[in-house]
Amino acid sequence: MDPTDELETGLTLLRVPAARSTVLHRLVCHHLERQRAPAYWIDARNTASTHALYECASTPRTLEGLEIARAFTAYQHHTLVREVARRADANTGLVVAPNVADPYAEVPDWERAELLAATLVTLRELGRALACPVVVTGTDEQALETVAEHATTEIRSVQTREGVRLEGERYRTAWYDHGTYWQTTIPYWVEVCGSLEEVVDPVVVAADWGLVEVA
Repeated sequence: MDPTDELETGLTLLRVPAARSTVLHRLVCHHLERQRAPAYWIDARNTASTHALYECASTPRTLEGLEIARAFTAYQHHTLVREVARRADANTGLVVAPNVADPYAEVPDWERAELLAATLVTLRELGRALACPVVVTGTDEQALETVAEHATTEIRSVQTREGVRLEGERYRTAWYDHGTYWQTTIPYWVEVCGSLEEVVDPVVVAADWGLVEVA
């Protein structure tokens, strides 16, 4: 999986197939490899697997600036979000909060919506204030409706025979890394070579390797 575009600033909802999906780990490592900067991971449901992160990172140095804190209750989670908002500064390159709505499922109905909304507003405004990406994930469709209301961008992960493809308005997977080789896609070659306008009559177009007849 190689996303071709940078994550956008603000709050991004990444829809993942499972709570412990490593799609987020790969996305975080990809971003940190491009932009070496301090990053914060506010964990829920023990998603922050050190093994998975180091597997996805090209070198251990990729994760040097990543700080991880775990929350087991909604109150802990909300407190950690506020603490990150207090500690983060203009140098912060990324904030991550997987399964952002899950800890709040145990909170009584009369308090749940207000507490979750306060958390999401804090994360959204943090991304805007610092002009950095804030990525949250989730799998529960009902809870994600609330999350989506606060998100500025959405990315969906789709499983294909070549691997996971990320789909978003300005974010896409152009090629898949299989270790010993990589599989390209049509959008990748359009990005590299450009595209042709609609061809009505047969024409001959010039290329570096000779002349190619296009029907």
